[in-house]
Amino acid sequence: MTEYELRRVDGDATLTDAHAVRRAVFIVEQGVAEDIEMDDKDDDSTHFVAFDPTHDRPVGTTRLRAVDGETVKIERVAVLPDHRSEGLGLRLMERAEDEARAQGYARVRLHAQSDVEEFYERLGYRTVSEEFEEAGIPHVEMTKDL
Repeated sequence: MTEYELRRVDGDATLTDAHAVRRAVFIVEQGVAEDIEMDDKDDDSTHFVAFDPTHDRPVGTTRLRAVDGETVKIERVAVLPDHRSEGLGLRLMERAEDEARAQGYARVRLHAQSDVEEFYERLGYRTVSEEFEEAGIPHVEMTKDL
């Protein structure tokens, strides 16, 4: 199994690597409109990017954004297709949750694409909404106490 390097990228740093992964997964692969995917919330978020150490290229990403004093939202979890099923999504989620705990948050919220709802359930998230459409894709809202 590949040992990926996870790097924290703050909002005021370059987001080129995170955007490259998000563009490949959400815009190209899933057909999400660019103006929806590349929103105005990046500057207010903490980003994590996973790098393939063999080629030092970004292959996964997620971001963490405060909702209120107790809750953060994990968003834009993406892994390039040729790096899926290697535990990278799990590592990104663990890193984001660790950061949320370190910042003193008690709860994490996310909008999961319905076809990966079970992945988040295995991580301890519970579904708290009916299915809804976001960016043309079925989603559910999920939450987890830290």
